[in-house]
Amino acid sequence: MGRTPLTFSTTLSKGLLALLVLAAAFLPWIMHVHAQSASPQPAQTNTSQGKSSDQNPDQNPRQDENPQTFKVEVNVVNILFNVKDKHGALVPNLKREDFGLFEDGQKQTIKYFTAENDLPLTLGILIDTSGSQQRVLPIEQEVGAAFLKSIIRKKDLAFVINFDVNVELIQDLTSSTRDLKQALDSVKINTGGGGGTVPGLGGGPFPTGTPRGTLLYDAVYLAGGEKLSHEVGRKAMIILTDGEDQGSKMKIEQAIEAAQKADVICYVLLIADRGFYGFGGYSGDREMRKLAEETGGRVIDVGNREDKLQEGFKQIGDELRSQYSIGYTPTNPKRDGTFRKIEMKAKAGKVQARKGYYAPTK
Repeated sequence: MGRTPLTFSTTLSKGLLALLVLAAAFLPWIMHVHAQSASPQPAQTNTSQGKSSDQNPDQNPRQDENPQTFKVEVNVVNILFNVKDKHGALVPNLKREDFGLFEDGQKQTIKYFTAENDLPLTLGILIDTSGSQQRVLPIEQEVGAAFLKSIIRKKDLAFVINFDVNVELIQDLTSSTRDLKQALDSVKINTGGGGGTVPGLGGGPFPTGTPRGTLLYDAVYLAGGEKLSHEVGRKAMIILTDGEDQGSKMKIEQAIEAAQKADVICYVLLIADRGFYGFGGYSGDREMRKLAEETGGRVIDVGNREDKLQEGFKQIGDELRSQYSIGYTPTNPKRDGTFRKIEMKAKAGKVQARKGYYAPTK
């Protein structure tokens, strides 16, 4: 899901005579370069002679007076999404013609369409280890490990981050469910003070400006920007939290932007010890719903019940394995980095998809 700039280059000769003269003059040098090249460049075909000649990779095309080079950049936006009926059940077997696609209100032409349920998946598990999770952490560890064992295949990757007064990468990308389980089992509740840094994510200290808190937005920002932005294919985050942020350097809008730029679907499992809050509910519920809806995921409130947590994980697994994929070339060709709103309509059911994307800048 996301944009994929593609560059096509075609070189045309100006005349058969010029080509033959140049070939005769530089034949010894061309053969020398060709013989020493360990990775030959793709051949440029001369259709008038049915032969090909190698292009010197070190030569600046702008300094070559003979060929004319045409460069075409195509921005393809990919969207992974689900379709659900009025009861919330997934709708299978839809076709390209069953969908309408709009960008900033302008109708777009769907060029690519597939029903994807077996593409490689890169998954980030973000687990809240602040005080509100004291009584629910054990079931998060148990149920989370069982979920990873059921969904992660050899071609899939996952990582584990825990966050409280710090954000820590507990387990880097791996397909080993044993290592992932060990990572989940190793996390502990941290309600103490200490410096707010983010070790283990490859970027050095990440100052928080506060001695204590729950760095939820920072965790989402770092998982999207430092881990998932470098991956390709299907990507998702599952965040186990009460939704309460305290002390993050990043705002919720910046966390959402990082997830959108990384083409990540965010799911939030709202979980906490009800006794920790009484009957007031979750104060971070609105922000978590915004994060999920903007990225094409959703929020599932599981309270503190193990059976609801199991069902929540199952629903997420079903959605990740039952996605449609659409690709299109935007009618707006500007590479200005602006946010483009996407609207998708289905003839049958409601589409659950990201709300937009950021245009490339180059």
